[in-house]
Amino acid sequence: MLKKKSKYVIAVVGATGAVGNEMVEVLEEREFPVERLRLFASERSEGEAVRFGGSELPVETLKEDSFQGIDIALFSAGSELSRIWAPVAAKSGCVVVDNSSQWRMDAEVPLVVPEVNSSDLKRHKGIIANPNCSTIQMVIVLKPIHDAARIKRVVVTTFQSVSGTGKKAMDELLQQTRALLNFKEIKTDVYPHQIAFNCLPHIDKFLANDYTKEEMKIADETRKIMADYSIRITATAVRVPVFRGHSESLNIETEKKMTALEARAVLSAAPGVVVFDAPEKNVYPFAVGVAGKDDIYVGRIREDESIENGLNLWIVADNLRKGAALNAVQIAEKLLEMA
Repeated sequence: MLKKKSKYVIAVVGATGAVGNEMVEVLEEREFPVERLRLFASERSEGEAVRFGGSELPVETLKEDSFQGIDIALFSAGSELSRIWAPVAAKSGCVVVDNSSQWRMDAEVPLVVPEVNSSDLKRHKGIIANPNCSTIQMVIVLKPIHDAARIKRVVVTTFQSVSGTGKKAMDELLQQTRALLNFKEIKTDVYPHQIAFNCLPHIDKFLANDYTKEEMKIADETRKIMADYSIRITATAVRVPVFRGHSESLNIETEKKMTALEARAVLSAAPGVVVFDAPEKNVYPFAVGVAGKDDIYVGRIREDESIENGLNLWIVADNLRKGAALNAVQIAEKLLEMA
């Protein structure tokens, strides 16, 4: 477990990526008690610098002894790197908060969204998993509804921005958009098809059941975080030509009747949630409006008239912040509270 200190040595692994950069920014914005910040990335990034606290910090390459003296390491460098280096870091006495999918479904590793299941942090053994970005924004909204009316089934369709794939995908959307607007040929590299002015019902690899890995992550991770494996969940994940911010359409069936008015009240009182719902005034959340914000925004709250106990919701969040970097830093903040 983490030892109580006034300040801590923190590492960000994958510091030059979109989420890694956001982690550094969030640490500074939230005035995390950092004694020293160390930044790691691939050999290609060695020698680069990232700004923090008014200084330019060098980016290092990972070595066997890199985690000596580090208290908490925030990982955002992909599953393969986390598989290799997270155990090395934990063995060095460092607590790892990992943003990849590598450890999420490991029974020995807590999968945590602080507003939902922070108590699970007590059982960590050196590695804590940060959930999928789409899962995070969904469970924060589902939890208060589940507590009040018990959720039986969720049907979710996600509309996910290209930043969820990384900087290369953001560059590809920009380049394709420019090419199309100038009547030039487009190039596809990151995605199998054109993403500019298009929607791709394909995120991550297709599995034997014809769902994608992303769709199954959403279902499996949600049940683990909510600690209720009886909830039936089906997902369709769609990549959309938006740079930043994931949107989700949720259809929820509950055991107990919950009216739209009751849902608004319950969600208005939930931590990390902003109800932004006045359709008669064209007020509802959208990706451009939530970029750079920390909360989960909920709108289009209405009762599903096709079933007895059903709700429809539209939820939007900044996937690089609460969907990744902010949630990881909040986990670290909880660790400090528990020390």
